[in-house]
Amino acid sequence: MRLPRDLSGHDLAKLLRAYGYQVTRQTGSHLRLTSNLRGLEPHVTIPAHKALKLGTLTSILLEVSTYLKIDREKLHREIFGK
Repeated sequence: MRLPRDLSGHDLAKLLRAYGYQVTRQTGSHLRLTSNLRGLEPHVTIPAHKALKLGTLTSILLEVSTYLKIDREKLHREIFGK
């Protein structure tokens, strides 16, 4: 599945709200998101850049899918609707 090339860190943080992630703090140009959806509180750090690099976006989505225990491809389809 093709990932968006122009997704910003703030836009990704908004998309992850549907999975229980909330911005808990911002330090410099990085957002720290926390979810308590499954009882644990994993943290995901997202750069607050205008456009995330593909490797960074892939890594973040892999962390989220591992925490949620769903397939990475399924998460891509749910988030980006493709």
